[in-house]
Amino acid sequence: MTLKIKRSVCPYDCPDACGLLIEVIEGKAVKVSGDPDHPFTRGTLCPKMNRYQETVHSPLRLTHPLLRTGEKGSGQFQPISWKEAIDRIAQRWKEIIKRSGPEAILPYSYAGTMGLIQRNAGHAFFYKLGASRLERTICSPAKEAGWKAVIGNTPAPHPDEVEESDLVILWGINAIATNIHFLHGVKSARKKGAPVWLIDTYKTLTSTVVDHTYIVRPGSDGALALGLMHLLVRQGLIDKDFLATHVQGFEALKEKILPDYPPEKVSRLTGLPPDTLESMAKAYGRAKKPFIRLGSGLSRYGNGAMTIRTIVCLPALVGAYGKRGAGCFTSTNTSEAFCMEAILREDFMLKKTRIVNMNQIGWALNELKDPSIESLYVYTSNPAAVAPDQNQVLKGLAREDLFTVVHERFMTDTARYADIVLPATSSLEQSDLYRSYGTYCIQRAKAVIPPVGESKSNWEVFCLLAKAMGFEEPFFRQSADDLIDHLLSIPSPMREGMDQKTFQSGKAVELPLPKDARTKFRTPSGKIEILNPKEPHPLPHYFPPYGGNGPFYLMTAPSFYALNSSFRERTDLRRKERAMFLKMNPADAEAKGLREGDSVVAFNSLGEVSFLLRITPGVPQGVVVAEGIWWLEHAPGPRSINALTSQRLTDRAQGSTFYDNTVDVRKASKC
Repeated sequence: MTLKIKRSVCPYDCPDACGLLIEVIEGKAVKVSGDPDHPFTRGTLCPKMNRYQETVHSPLRLTHPLLRTGEKGSGQFQPISWKEAIDRIAQRWKEIIKRSGPEAILPYSYAGTMGLIQRNAGHAFFYKLGASRLERTICSPAKEAGWKAVIGNTPAPHPDEVEESDLVILWGINAIATNIHFLHGVKSARKKGAPVWLIDTYKTLTSTVVDHTYIVRPGSDGALALGLMHLLVRQGLIDKDFLATHVQGFEALKEKILPDYPPEKVSRLTGLPPDTLESMAKAYGRAKKPFIRLGSGLSRYGNGAMTIRTIVCLPALVGAYGKRGAGCFTSTNTSEAFCMEAILREDFMLKKTRIVNMNQIGWALNELKDPSIESLYVYTSNPAAVAPDQNQVLKGLAREDLFTVVHERFMTDTARYADIVLPATSSLEQSDLYRSYGTYCIQRAKAVIPPVGESKSNWEVFCLLAKAMGFEEPFFRQSADDLIDHLLSIPSPMREGMDQKTFQSGKAVELPLPKDARTKFRTPSGKIEILNPKEPHPLPHYFPPYGGNGPFYLMTAPSFYALNSSFRERTDLRRKERAMFLKMNPADAEAKGLREGDSVVAFNSLGEVSFLLRITPGVPQGVVVAEGIWWLEHAPGPRSINALTSQRLTDRAQGSTFYDNTVDVRKASKC
């Protein structure tokens, strides 16, 4: 037996895109470890990826195409050949197109893999088909909209610059669960004496590695930012020279908005005492290099884009954007590094087809007409678990007249409702090109093991479907490596100056940041635009989130041992998580007559979900927390967390509002 060590990349929806070293024996991955040569992740992995080979070679992997034999949702299938599967799909689609038109077909995909080829493999196919288009906004488009309203296309600072900060603020991010490699720099700054704050809606695991934790009411973060700005002005801690030279609209903000946010009012909105607000503003204003790391959760409210926009304005008041090791980091934007039009191929569309928002797939499957959705093709996503308003999603998936195809590695909640299930490759079995949204690294990865069973990559399947549908474009006769080579052949200023030799060797390399990134703001005015006349509200302000009628705000938080619904096939990780818990404050539990370990039901007008109760003072009164998205087969009841989340959208960019829901809680009745 010969041991080979090959490089790869973590494909999951995480900011870091870790470099991997894969130990391979006779075509099987036997060990996965972090690549110490990766410029940012430097050899460490999260608990989920440390034993990734157990996901790749899980006995639960789907290895053959399957045809449904039982009721939808029953998970009853029989194996069929790839030829029969592709022929059945093509024949059914041709019938639908002839009867109702191609817009009766809808793709549904997101970030099950973050590779540029495999994630986007279906776009060209469905554009050519003339299918309805999917608005892919389930994660954090409101966060991006809020940043761009102030900073435009200005690149975020390098994440490692946090090491040089003298005050680090982790705002709405449970970095231990979602961004562990950023904490390397945070810990370095802390060792040098920089205080580290966490601002969140409950005490997450990240509260154990910071100096101060500030708990705010859900959806009130924008009010906190305005209150801090009010106090910075009052305390004379603003950088007047920076504001005069680099900022548009500060005087208007100071005169029209900030007077309405004194400490007393902001205290009522956020729950933080006025003296705490005063001390926070003084510490922030006196810091020479304050660095804010913004999470995504606080953008998933009805006021999400405005919240981000308001917080992004805060560093401008103290001149933090002009300094290395300071400012605000939301995510890196490396989209200009590659000409994705060459992969997406919007030019294949004969006309602009209708758009369906993925957050409203429940509504679309049940209510959309002219034409109604008659076929759904799902890949790199699990909408039955991850989409909001689960009851409506499952109702739609259960339609006998809906022809559903799911391309997956495992029998997920969505796959159980499919008419045809196609076995998908893992990232170790396919070629791809990766860029990160938490670093400036890019890396190319090739298949390091053969496909497990008869599994095929997204790109391979769409090439088969294109042939079956009679598409003659040479584009669909290329390999994934052909597409990657083509992308790399198209010049980009963003890739100029990168280490080509290291990149060609298969290692991750960093895209160089522009030298003037801290002084040249890529906005229409060339300045930081606190006043943005193109926005519906030219100045940032606070308005409350949607809320609801329930007495408890529901936080649908990330899990340390899973990523959305991914990794639920891993028994070892589920055992560490122990159970599907609902966390509640002791006073709230006492008022409800509930005890630790009780079986409870959280409910609202959308549905109800069973949990085991965990009582903790780390959750404030009026809030309950459910971490992670569980597969239904592992849930204590017939539904999981998204039976309680709504299809409402954010104020800008049509994003999800997973954090903007309320519930009540009762003790589960005994059978």
